[in-house]
Amino acid sequence: MSKWLYEFAPILLLLAVIAIVIKRLPRVELGHEDRYHRRRVRNWLPVGLLYSFLYMGRYNLTVAKGVFEKMTDAAGEPLMSNADFGFIFGIGTAVYGAAFLLNGPITDRIGGKKALLIGGAGAALANFGMGWLTLTGPTGDLRTVFTALYAMNMYFQSFGAVAIVKINAPWFHVRERGVFGAIFGILISLGIYFAFDVGKMIVDNFAAQWVFFVPTIVLLCAWLAVSFLSVDRPSEAGFEDFDTGDASSGQENLPRDPVVSVFLRMFRSRVVMTIALIEFCSGFLRQAIMQWYRTFARAVGEVDTFVYDNWGMLLCCSGIMGGVLAGVVSDRGFQSRRGPVAAILYAAMLVSAVVLTVSLDSLLLGPLIIFMSMCVIGVHGMLSGTASMDFGGRRNAGIAVGIIDGFVYMGTAVMAVTYGEILPDVVEGEGIVEEWLAWPVAMIPVALVGLLLATRVWNATPEKKDPPAP
Repeated sequence: MSKWLYEFAPILLLLAVIAIVIKRLPRVELGHEDRYHRRRVRNWLPVGLLYSFLYMGRYNLTVAKGVFEKMTDAAGEPLMSNADFGFIFGIGTAVYGAAFLLNGPITDRIGGKKALLIGGAGAALANFGMGWLTLTGPTGDLRTVFTALYAMNMYFQSFGAVAIVKINAPWFHVRERGVFGAIFGILISLGIYFAFDVGKMIVDNFAAQWVFFVPTIVLLCAWLAVSFLSVDRPSEAGFEDFDTGDASSGQENLPRDPVVSVFLRMFRSRVVMTIALIEFCSGFLRQAIMQWYRTFARAVGEVDTFVYDNWGMLLCCSGIMGGVLAGVVSDRGFQSRRGPVAAILYAAMLVSAVVLTVSLDSLLLGPLIIFMSMCVIGVHGMLSGTASMDFGGRRNAGIAVGIIDGFVYMGTAVMAVTYGEILPDVVEGEGIVEEWLAWPVAMIPVALVGLLLATRVWNATPEKKDPPAP
């Protein structure tokens, strides 16, 4: 426990510094009273914790992979090879991406809170199933069984991103949503820390099934907190609902459009589809870094490094910095436009990917990977967490997030299958660095496409609708 507290201390210190800096920034004056600000924090905090714990129950398979690699079947083969993991993770993320098209409209209809509770309960059940399978001993076709359970997990996980945006859209004005983008990036980063570092601590000190059982427990605890503390709209907490200045402005009293019409409108929107394609690239790049850095390090024997040992903590810190930087710069430097920040961060990722191709066996590897993580999580928080609210509007935030995050995980699925096929199998400490050159090289064209697309939405802002004539 003392070791864990020592490792978590830098994250707490970073969060404290960020809280002080944001507190001292001039507040965007929108007429909110202090009581409203306090209630808003009390509303999104349990929602955010449940969202973070969903990450812990999503990437624990990546952590468990290291255990399964060392276990062999009757023929002496690893229970889970790179190809197996790529297949399981690829199918799961494809299900996750496709589920957004269904769960986005469902969330718009039933409300974000109900959707989040459904997602949290389903993910907890799936994680319990994976833990039970690990406890009772993997027999037969491990790949098939884990594929089914992980696909179930990812279906319910897809409610998370849709629901958190849907819940928070009525609480944040467009002019202050950059700050929410920063919060979104912080929540993602904490979830990654819980998954990788806390997950690694679990598999290093306890039986492997606990890497699935612990997320089950914390998801259920957060589920109870959301049930009792969070609501969908300010009016449900005793405040007046207000015009948030997004694409739903002027539509509050209009009947809801049919789902198909909303989908068609979103797919015809040049801005929404450009953001979705940018996030396809983000999904590829984010997971290319998170899923394969430690695998690469184990393969080439580079496990005795600061970055490898503190992977989750460093990912968390870099993600927090990326989310806060992107959010604050967007609101303060670009009048709440999201495109410029995305373009700048993608330019940095492109340059870093090029440098990475000649730095795989150098001391630059760790810092470069962490810097790229900061950039890509900054983009993801800004676009999926914030631009989806702006351009979908609070009425249709679920569908907007569903489309945009669906593309994120389409990119992740393409990454999983691609790397599962082109990267060599892992034999710890016996890999050759040159055999892994395909890892950074495949990132370069994806980063270039993301940069070009981001420049196309440089000046994009949500179009407000005029209210209907009386």
